Amino acid sequence: SFQLSARGHWSTWPAFASGQTVLKNHKPCCAPEERQSSNKQALLTFPKPRYLEQLESYLKKELQSLDLTKKNSQERKLQPYREIFEFFIDNFKTYKPLLSAIKNEYEVTLAHQKKTIRALEPLKAMVTTVSEECTRQILALQEKEKDEINMLKQEKQHLLKFIDKMKEEKNSLQTKVEHLQTSVAEEYAHYLNEYGARKLLLAKLNDMHNEQLDMTRHQVQDIKGEDVVKLTLALKVARQDLTKAQVKLNTMIADYEDVVPRRDFESLEKKYSDLLQEMKTLQKNFDQLHKEYETLLEIHRETAEERDNFCTELQRVQRNYTPRPNWPKCSEVIPGGADRWACLAEGKSSSQLVDVLLEEIGTGVLKDINVFPGWGKGDKVPVYLRHEGEVKNKKLTKKDVVNILKDIWKEKIALEQQTGKQSSLPEFFLSYLQKKYGDAAAMEWSYTLYENMRLCRSNHVLSSFYNILTGKVGEQQYHSQNQLISNLQKELAACDSSNSGSLTSKHMALREAFPLKRKESVQELLDASRYKLDNTEDLIDYISLFKEDEEGNAEPFVAKLRSQYVREKQEYLKQLKSKLGDVIEVKADDLKGAFCTIDPDIDDQTLDTYIGLAYQVRREQPGQEVVPVETALERLLAGDVRRVGPSPREGSTAGFEGE
Repeated sequence: SFQLSARGHWSTWPAFASGQTVLKNHKPCCAPEERQSSNKQALLTFPKPRYLEQLESYLKKELQSLDLTKKNSQERKLQPYREIFEFFIDNFKTYKPLLSAIKNEYEVTLAHQKKTIRALEPLKAMVTTVSEECTRQILALQEKEKDEINMLKQEKQHLLKFIDKMKEEKNSLQTKVEHLQTSVAEEYAHYLNEYGARKLLLAKLNDMHNEQLDMTRHQVQDIKGEDVVKLTLALKVARQDLTKAQVKLNTMIADYEDVVPRRDFESLEKKYSDLLQEMKTLQKNFDQLHKEYETLLEIHRETAEERDNFCTELQRVQRNYTPRPNWPKCSEVIPGGADRWACLAEGKSSSQLVDVLLEEIGTGVLKDINVFPGWGKGDKVPVYLRHEGEVKNKKLTKKDVVNILKDIWKEKIALEQQTGKQSSLPEFFLSYLQKKYGDAAAMEWSYTLYENMRLCRSNHVLSSFYNILTGKVGEQQYHSQNQLISNLQKELAACDSSNSGSLTSKHMALREAFPLKRKESVQELLDASRYKLDNTEDLIDYISLFKEDEEGNAEPFVAKLRSQYVREKQEYLKQLKSKLGDVIEVKADDLKGAFCTIDPDIDDQTLDTYIGLAYQVRREQPGQEVVPVETALERLLAGDVRRVGPSPREGSTAGFEGE
C-alpha cells in the first residue's frame, strides 16, 4: 500500500514509515511476512490515504450498482476493476508504460481465452450430442443382448448343475477308492500281524531246539564222561554260532520288517488292477451314456420342433380342408335307392365313389339318348367308329354289354389258338360285330358298346376291354391277369385234398403261390378272403372268392389281386427309373443293364420281350435305338411287365408278384 507523492516518488502508508522512500531502497524480494509483524500495529493506528479511499469507494459503488443476475455477470463485474486499474495507471506516470503493457497483455490474454471459449462451445454441444447418441446406442445394445445374456446365463446354470453332478460322481468314485484303500490297508495290517506271529513262533521253536540240544549234550557228557575242556570249547563255538545267527536274524528282521509276502502283494495288485479296470469301464460307460443322453436331448428337441411343425400344418389343413361329401344323399337320385347305393359304395374311397356316381349319371343319360353322332371316316378315327351321320343307340344294359364283351374275348382266343396268329383287338371287334349283326347294324352296336365302356370305368370287364381297345394297355396284361387267377385257383384246389371247397387261413398256400410278395400283401389277400367271415371263423370258401355277379363284378379277393398286380408293376418300374437316374434318353443296352441290376434273376427271353415293349421292335432287330425314358416307361407300364426274381435288397421276401 503505497501513495504517489507530488514529486513522483512512492509514499508509504502508514505514516510511521519514512516520509519518502526511494524505489531503489525497496527490496522487492522481501517477503510480506517479514514486514507484517512490525506494521500490524501501525495499520490499526494510522488512516488510509485519501486516494485509496476514493478508489475503494468508487469500486464499492460500481459493484453495488451492477445486476449480477444477468448474463455475462463476470464480465460486468470485471469492468469496474478495469477502470480502477486505468485510474491507477494514469496517476502513476513513471510506471504507466509498464503498467499499461501489463494491462494490455492481460487484455490480450483474456480476449484469447474468450475466443478459445467461443470456439469450444460448438464442440461442447457436439460432445453432448455424441455422448447422448453413444448412451442411446449402449442402451440399445444392452437391450439387444439381454436375451443372449439370459440364454448364456441359463446355459451357465445348466453347466454348473452338470459340473455339480460330475463332482458328485467324482466324490462317489473317490469314496469307493478310499474304501478300497482302507480294505487294502486292513489286509496289509492283517498279513503284517501274521508275519510277526510267524517270526515269534520261529524264535520259540529255535529256543526249544537249542534247549533240547543242550539237554542232549549234558546227557551225552554224563554218559560218556567226555573231557570238560572239549565240551567247554564246543560250547564256546556254539555260542559264537548262536551270536552270528542272532545277528543275521536281527538284520533280516530290520531289513524285511515292512515287506509284504510276494504272494499277498501280487494278489492285492491283481485285485487293485481289476478294480481300476472296472472303474475305467464304468467311466467309459458313463461317458457313452452321457453322449447318448445328449444325443437323445437333441433328438427330443428336433422331434418337438417337428411335432410343432406338424401341429401347425394340421391346423392350417384343418382350416383349409374341403368338407367330406355326404355320400348317402346320392341314394336319393340313384335308381334302386339306398340299398343299391350301399352295395355300390361298399369299400370304396371318395375318388372311387365319384367315378361310381359319374358312371350312374352317365348311364342314366345314355339311356335317354336315341342316336350318336358319327365320328367320320378320317384316318385318326378308330376303325370300329368310322361312320358318317347319326348312329342309333341300342340302349343295352350293363349285363348285356358284359356278356357281349366276354363272348368277344372267347371268340378271339379261340381264333388265335386255331390259326396260331395274334389279331388286333380293334379289327377283331369290328369283324365280330359285322359277322354277328351284319354290316348295317355293326356300327350301331359298336358305338353303343364303346359309349358304355367309356362311362362304366368301375367295372373291370368294361374298363379293361376299353383300355386295350383304345391302346392304353397291352392285351397281354389282360391275359396275364387271367392266367394268374387261373393258376391260383389250381393251387388252392390242389391244397383241398378233401375237395370240400373250403380251406383255413393256414392252408390257403398264398405264400407258396406268390413267393415274391411281401408279407403285408399276403395279409391283405387273406383279409380280403375273410371279409364275409366273423373273427371266430377260419374256414374260407375259396371257390366263392373267384365268382362274379351278372354284371361281371368280381369278389374283393380277385379285385385286391388285380390292384396288387398294378401296384407291384408300378413299384418295379419306379425302381427301374431310379436306377436309370436323371438321364432323358436311354439306349437298349443301358436299359438291359438297369433291368439286370434291379432284377438279377431275369432271363434273356423275358429281357428281350421287355426291351421290345420299350422300343416297339421285335427281338431279332438290333436294339441301338435311343428313346426318351418317359416314353419307354409308359410303354412298359402298358405291357405285361413283372419282377422275375427277388429284389437284391429284400431277398426272397421282396414285395412283388411271382409267376
